[in-house]
Amino acid sequence: MNSPQNTPPLPSPADQSAEAIRNAIDAAFALGVPHNYGRSRGLRRMREPRRLVFIGHGTQDRPQWLAPHAARAWLRMCGIAASVGVELQVVSGFRSVAHQLGILRRKLESGQSIEQILRVSAAPGYSEHHSGRAVDVTTPGFAALEEEFEQSVAFAWLSTNAQNHGFHLSYPRGNRHGIAYEPWHWCFRDQRRSG
Repeated sequence: MNSPQNTPPLPSPADQSAEAIRNAIDAAFALGVPHNYGRSRGLRRMREPRRLVFIGHGTQDRPQWLAPHAARAWLRMCGIAASVGVELQVVSGFRSVAHQLGILRRKLESGQSIEQILRVSAAPGYSEHHSGRAVDVTTPGFAALEEEFEQSVAFAWLSTNAQNHGFHLSYPRGNRHGIAYEPWHWCFRDQRRSG
């Protein structure tokens, strides 16, 4: 991952209009997402942050963004991991509701059913990525977004240390949301705002 300090400022993807977000969620329902999706899965709608902070380029050389508190925690955690020889790479940070709708459409067009898609991807409006607090993580030598990540030193380090930085594994095996196990998906929970 390139250091954000070595990259010129880029326009933040934050701040879609409320109407655009509503329209994307309505389009997802029209494509077959059940209207009771959030309630039946125990998921709540995620609000997009007004402000995002650039955290560097991800593994596919695309700019990545997180909400300010999550960005600071992520960069601090990466620095501490690096100091003990663990390289954390971001695959995906903030994703807008519209981007999530694009993922849903592409998967439907590839022949996947809505049920198959919702087992591995949250519906538009419900992804933790919309909040700017979630990161999909990998490390050199491991395929991105694959269960094999759990065999990495990076996953072992995160399992022991991530909570000290406010990050938690969102979708462990057998999670209550009915989403497939994602050892790569970690979400920041601001300790000052919880409890």
